[in-house]
Amino acid sequence: MKAIKPSAYIRFLNFMDGLDRISPGKKLDATEEQLLNRIALGVSQGSVLLVGDLISLRELGSQATLHGRIQNLVAMGYVKLNEDKADARRKQVIPTAKAMKHYEDLSACLEKALKSS
Repeated sequence: MKAIKPSAYIRFLNFMDGLDRISPGKKLDATEEQLLNRIALGVSQGSVLLVGDLISLRELGSQATLHGRIQNLVAMGYVKLNEDKADARRKQVIPTAKAMKHYEDLSACLEKALKSS
């Protein structure tokens, strides 16, 4: 089969694969990645995201599944939860420095993929 020149996105995926091999460990599953993306986007837009907001995203899974994935993100150090002082049932979800580093790494891979065209 004749090889074709890979698109920028395929090069990006190759760089991501290399990044995964460089830093082994527990990887985010697809649902965790989508939740983290929603959290990062919300924070970048100045929104305050609560656990309740995230577990209502039915297109990503059931409330129980999403709650478990949020707890996984907390355990892996990607987000922290801050309780509302007025109502302890309300917990704000905040990305950590580890989450920001994750997006910096993704950005670096994207930039490398675009430069190597």
